[in-house]
Amino acid sequence: MQRLAAILIGLVLAAPVLADSGLRLLTQRDDLLGWEAVGRVDLGGGFCTGVLVAPDLVLTAAHCLYDGPRRRDPRQITFRAGLAGKTAVFDRAVRRAVVDPGYDPVTADGLVRLEHDAALLQLAEAIPAAAAAPFVPGLHVAPGAAVSVVSYAAGREDALAWQPECTVLQRGPLAYAFSCDVTFGASGAPVFESGSGRARIVAIVSGGGKDGDGQVAYGPRAGPALDRLLAALRAGKGVFPKEEFTIRRLPATGDDRDIGARFVRP
Repeated sequence: MQRLAAILIGLVLAAPVLADSGLRLLTQRDDLLGWEAVGRVDLGGGFCTGVLVAPDLVLTAAHCLYDGPRRRDPRQITFRAGLAGKTAVFDRAVRRAVVDPGYDPVTADGLVRLEHDAALLQLAEAIPAAAAAPFVPGLHVAPGAAVSVVSYAAGREDALAWQPECTVLQRGPLAYAFSCDVTFGASGAPVFESGSGRARIVAIVSGGGKDGDGQVAYGPRAGPALDRLLAALRAGKGVFPKEEFTIRRLPATGDDRDIGARFVRP
């Protein structure tokens, strides 16, 4: 645990620049079968990676929603599911977003920032599950276990890359370190375990770098992060933008009198 903290605190401030290696580019539509729910998160200047966890919800990294300390307007973000070349399975505008309640983009505590580096994007329109089946959180895997990662990144902006196998290096209560190969643009990418059948999300990529033992990626655990995000979304805590509601009066049927019944609608 001490080594994990040392690795993560040091790397949180490091530029995640790694040469891609051991990655398989998924450039053909047939290559994407099963991975259509992973997509590129276009930020209107730069991009991250995200993954569907429900037909209208995309899990990604919280830092992707910030430009320094300033929060981006999620309505300027587009999710491009299963993008290959110039064509996506579905393009969807983002309606609103929520970040992990524990995330602070300017905190000096790098480990805490890492452990809560997760966000949900709610799409303006759901993507049919038949076209892009959402993924669910997986098991808590132990150091030494094999995992895989699927991501977009600089130099391969228009094609998903799949690293079929990398290794869990360290595990903390809320974060992991992996030997996975990542670079700019891979933030928010899902890290999968497949011990329970179909691939399930173990973590999402927050960043990466190199330590004395070689390449390393790191990120928060997906299950606890998603639980916190869904609770915040349901409660409306930290959701941006706030949605406006209007109140109107509806008269009783067959009666001209206004009885004061109130209904709300978006």
